[in-house]
Amino acid sequence: MELALASAKPSPRAAGAFPPLIFSPLKPFPLLRFPPRRTAAAALRLRLRLRAAAADAGETSPGEEVFGARRELTGIQPLVEALPPAARTAAELAVAAAAVAAGYGIGLRAGGGSRAVAVAGAAVLCAASVAGAAAVNSVVPEVAAVGLHNYVAGHDDPTNLDNGEVEAIAKKYGVSTQDDAFKAELCDLYARYLYSVLPPGDEDLKGTEVQAIIKFKSALGLDDVDAANMHMEIGRRIYRERLETSDRDADMEQRRAFQKLIYVSNLVFGDASVFLLPWKRLFGVTDSQIDIAMRENAKNLYSVQLKSIGRGLDIGTLIEVRRAQLAYKLSDEIAAEMFREHAKQLVQENISSALDILKSRIPDSLTQAVEEVNIVIKFNSLLTTLSKHPEADNFARGLGPISLAGEDDHDRRADDFKILYKAYATEVLSDGIVDDKKLSPLNELRNIFGLGKREAEGILSDAKAHIYRRTLAKSFNTELASVHSKAAFLQTLCEKLQFDPELASKMHEEIYRQKLQQFVTDGELSKEEVEALMAFQVRLCIPQETVDAAHTEICGQLFEKVVKEAIASVDGYNADRREAVRKAAQSLNLKTEAVMTIFSKAVRKLFLSYIQRAKEAGNRIETAKELKKLISFNIVVVTELLADIKGELSPVAETEASSAASESEGEDGEHEWESLDTLRKTRPDKELKEKLRKSSQKEITLKDDIPLRDRAELYETYLMFCITGETTNVSFGTAISTKKDDSEFLMLKQLGDILGLTRKEAQDVHIKFAEKAFVQQAEVILADGKLTEAKADQLAKIQKQVGLPTEHAQKIIKGITTTKLSSAIEASVARGQIGIQQVRGLKEANFQLDSLIAEPQRESIYRKTVEELFSSGYCKG
Repeated sequence: MELALASAKPSPRAAGAFPPLIFSPLKPFPLLRFPPRRTAAAALRLRLRLRAAAADAGETSPGEEVFGARRELTGIQPLVEALPPAARTAAELAVAAAAVAAGYGIGLRAGGGSRAVAVAGAAVLCAASVAGAAAVNSVVPEVAAVGLHNYVAGHDDPTNLDNGEVEAIAKKYGVSTQDDAFKAELCDLYARYLYSVLPPGDEDLKGTEVQAIIKFKSALGLDDVDAANMHMEIGRRIYRERLETSDRDADMEQRRAFQKLIYVSNLVFGDASVFLLPWKRLFGVTDSQIDIAMRENAKNLYSVQLKSIGRGLDIGTLIEVRRAQLAYKLSDEIAAEMFREHAKQLVQENISSALDILKSRIPDSLTQAVEEVNIVIKFNSLLTTLSKHPEADNFARGLGPISLAGEDDHDRRADDFKILYKAYATEVLSDGIVDDKKLSPLNELRNIFGLGKREAEGILSDAKAHIYRRTLAKSFNTELASVHSKAAFLQTLCEKLQFDPELASKMHEEIYRQKLQQFVTDGELSKEEVEALMAFQVRLCIPQETVDAAHTEICGQLFEKVVKEAIASVDGYNADRREAVRKAAQSLNLKTEAVMTIFSKAVRKLFLSYIQRAKEAGNRIETAKELKKLISFNIVVVTELLADIKGELSPVAETEASSAASESEGEDGEHEWESLDTLRKTRPDKELKEKLRKSSQKEITLKDDIPLRDRAELYETYLMFCITGETTNVSFGTAISTKKDDSEFLMLKQLGDILGLTRKEAQDVHIKFAEKAFVQQAEVILADGKLTEAKADQLAKIQKQVGLPTEHAQKIIKGITTTKLSSAIEASVARGQIGIQQVRGLKEANFQLDSLIAEPQRESIYRKTVEELFSSGYCKG
C-alpha cells in the first residue's frame, strides 16, 4: 500500500470518527473497545450482513470490519497532515521571525520609540508564535496515529502488512514509533486484530491463528511486552463477561473462549509466555487449568489435521502431521493415542460397511464384504510397515498395528466380529487348501478384531468344517464313491484343509445321524433306506459301534414311545398295541440288546412309581396292596410285552421251563431251612401252579435301582401280609383278619423276582422273620431266666410252628437265659451273695464266666477272697 493511502483527508463524517485511544503498557487499557462477543451463528450472520452491506455500498473493506472505519482529521489536523516535517519547521521559524519583527514594530509605535518597549513587544509575539508552534507539534502524533489506522483499516489482508510501511508513516510525520499516541494506536490495532482472530467460545480454532497473529505483530513492529499486555486486556474482557453472565451455556462459552486465548497466547510468545503472560496472578488460574487449555485446544487442532490421513498412508502427509503436532505443542502420548483412534475409526467404517453388505443378502455380498476386510488388512499392514521405517521418528506418532480389543463396545460387537471373521475365513479357504499365505491375513484379522486365540481357532475350525462338509457333498457320489480307499481320500481332504481328523469323524457321525433321523420320520426303515445308510457308513468310514449307538438313540426314542403308549394304554395291552410293539421292534433295525435296554428302562420307571406309592402308604396293609398291584402289572402287562418283543412262545410255557430250572438251582445248602413254612409255601405244588397259570418275567428287576436293605424291607412287609392276611375294621373298635390261601406266597416269590432278590437274600428275610417271631415269644416265656421242663416243651411247640431248626432255637434260648442269668448274677455280686465257691460251681457247670460276670466284678470277688484269707491268718509268711 502506498503511503498516500495512509493520509487522512478532511471529511464531513469527521464527527462520527473513532476518538483517539490512549494506552499505557504498564496499566490496564480502560479505553479499549471491542465489539460484543457473539455465538458462532450470530457472528456468521453478522459477517454475512456486513459483507452484503459492503457489497451494496461499495465502501466497507475487510480491514474496516476488524479495525473500524477510516478516521477523518479535524481542526488543525488537516493542516498538520498537509505539511511535511521540514516545511512545518520552516513555517514555524518564519512565523516566529515575523512575530518578532511585528512585535518589535508594535512596541516602537506603542512606546513612543522606546527600544525597551519594542523588545518587549517582540518577545511577547515571539512567545505566542512558539506556543502556536508547540500546539501544532502536539497534534502531529495524533495525525500520525490516524494515518496508521487508516492504512491498516484500508488493507484487505492485515497479515500482508509491511513493517517498513508502518515505519514510513511515523517518519512521514516525524514521530517515533515509541510515541505514546502512536504506540497506543499500534496496541489498539493489535488488540482488535487479536480479538477478531479468536473464534467464539463454541467454535474451534482453525490452526492458522497463531501464525497470523505473529505475522501481524511483526508487521506492526510491536514488541512482546506491549503485545502481551493486549493479550491480558482481552483476557480481562472475557473474564469480566463470564462473571457478568448468569446463563450456564454462556458461562461455558466464555470459559472455552478464555482457554483458547491462553492456548493462542502461549504459542505466540513461546517460552517467553512464562513471564510475559501472568495468567495465575491476574486471573487466579492454576497450572492444571492452563495445561487443560493447552491440551484440549491442541487436541482439537490435531484432530482436524488427522482428517488429512486416509487409508492410503503418504509419507509426506505423515511428516506434515508430525510438524503440526510439534507446532500445536501436543505431547507424543496424546498424539499417538489420537492417531490410533483415528486409524480405528477408519477401520470401523470398513467393518460396518462389510457387515451391512453381509447382512443385506445381495448377490455377491460375501465377495464385497471380503473386499472391505481386505482394505482393513492392507491398511493395518501399511501401519505396521511404516512403524518400522528408518525415518519413523519424523512420522506422526501412533503408527503400528490396530487392535479393537479393549474398546468400550467390543463386547457388544464381538458377535459381529465373529460373523465377519468366519465369513472371511470361509471365502479365503473356499478352495479347500490352507497354507501360510492364507493364514497370515487371518491371524492379522484376528488381532484387529481383538479375538482370543482359542476363540479364533474355534471360528476357523467351524469355517473349515463348513468347507469340509461342502467338499464332501460335492464328491460323495462322484470321487468318494469311486475311489478304492475311502479313508485315504478323506485323510487327504483333512490334510489339505488342515482339519482335525477327529472333528471330521464327528462330522461323519453327525451326517449319518441326520440321515437316519430323516429316514425314520415315518416310524420305520425301508430296505432302500437301510442300503442308503450302509452307503453312508462305508463311504464315511463310520465304525459299527458308532452306527449302533446312533440307532439305539434315534430309533430307540421311537421304540420307547411305542412301548410307553402300550404300557400306559387305557384299553389295556390289546391286539393293536401288540402289533405296534412287534412292528417297532422289527422295523427299526434295532439290536436285541438295545431293545431290551430301552424296554427295561421304561418298565423299571413304572416299577419305581409303584414302589414309591407303596412307601407312601399309610399302613402295612395299604403298602401290601400297592405291592400286589405291582405284581399284577408285571404279570399282565410286562410279561406279555416282553414275550412279544422277543418273539417267544406263550409266557406260560416259558414260565414252566424257567421254574423247573430255578427249582434245580440253589438246592444245595437249603435243606436246612425246608422246615420254614413261609419259605416252603413260596414253592407251590402242581395244584397251585394249575390255579395260577400265568407267571411273571424275571429279566427286568429293580436290583440296581433300590438298595438291598430297602428291597428286603419291602419283601418282609409283603411276607407279613401273607401270614397275617388282610384286617377289616368292624364296629366297637374290633378288627377281623381275613385268612389268605397259599397263592399269596407265590405272589411273594414273584415280588422277590421283581425286586431282584436272590434265593439266598429271600431266604435270609424268611429266617430273620422266623427268628424274630421265636425270640418275641421266647423272651415272654423265659422272663425269669429259668428254663424248666414245662417251658422247654412250650418253646419246642413254638419252634415247630415257626419252622426254626433245633440248633438255631437252642442258640436263641441259650442267649436269652444267659442274658437273664447274667443280670441275676451281677445283682447277687453287688449284694455280696456270690463268692469264690459259687464262681467255681458256675465254671464246673460249663458256664462262660466272661459273658456272665464282668471282669471288674470278678476282680472284686477275687480281692475279697484274698482279703478274707489274709485276715483269717490262713496264709502265713
